[in-house]
Amino acid sequence: MVINTYREALSSCEVCPRKCGVDRLAGEFGYCRTGTGYQIGSICLHRGEEPVISGQHGICNVFFSHCNLQCCYCQNYQISCNYGTEIEYALALDDVTCRIAAILDQGAHAVGLVSPSHVIPQVQNIIYALRDQGLTPVIVYNTNGYDRVKSLVPLEPLIDVYLPDLKYMDRKLAGQLSGAPDYPQVAMRSIREMVRQKGVELVLNSAGEIQSGVIVRHLVLPGQVENSRRVLRFLAEEVSPRITISLMSQYSPQPGGCPLSELDRGVIQEEYAEVLDEMDFLGLENGWVQELESCDFYQPDFVKSHPFET
Repeated sequence: MVINTYREALSSCEVCPRKCGVDRLAGEFGYCRTGTGYQIGSICLHRGEEPVISGQHGICNVFFSHCNLQCCYCQNYQISCNYGTEIEYALALDDVTCRIAAILDQGAHAVGLVSPSHVIPQVQNIIYALRDQGLTPVIVYNTNGYDRVKSLVPLEPLIDVYLPDLKYMDRKLAGQLSGAPDYPQVAMRSIREMVRQKGVELVLNSAGEIQSGVIVRHLVLPGQVENSRRVLRFLAEEVSPRITISLMSQYSPQPGGCPLSELDRGVIQEEYAEVLDEMDFLGLENGWVQELESCDFYQPDFVKSHPFET
């Protein structure tokens, strides 16, 4: 099922910033190589998100396959590649909601929709189907940040928490590493819209689990300290110094390689310290930072029934 409000967009697809214009209803594929169904890499209980996201019992994450970015360092490359995707399951809507319901029964308080930017009609259907079953978990929109504001506006009554990346403030870097030189401008607009919808203050329940808000993730890349500084400056100066940030050090080279030689290694202590100093200088005090050794703990394997368990 595809909701009527997005039939026009899917028949000449403009769901994401690529605006490919293909007729997905007729089986045509654009940049993301995704149709109108539910193409899933995994649905699993995940305890490795930020503390307020994972909560006491973990979050039910729905990992959509394919992506509207093709980052050369993507840790989810097994499911995110648009050509030659290794792991993918075509599920019916009922199957998706049944699997989600089973994980919610284990105590998860939230559902995370991971890499949703190219499948927003499917995202809406999943949320409506859960509501039809009387299920109202916290809904987390876990995105790479490459979203159209026009597509985000209708999500306001459906999404409780926005969890966007802000990868780049450098157009050249965004083009080299993710195939999207317009990423900085697009992501800045989308994050402003997310903050307009949810504000900058997180709303937590008595157990410390998030109920509403925006958390911006930024992955520090080897040799790209200035890019990270610019990301943090934008958030502090043009969004709010009270915005909640998750600063990540978990970069790890992936199969296939990247066009910049420094990306063949992890982030070093001196680089990460410079970014932390900038965060402190800008007064960005809300959020979390990862230990530098985090790259050893966040590498999923989607061949397994649970990608994040050893």
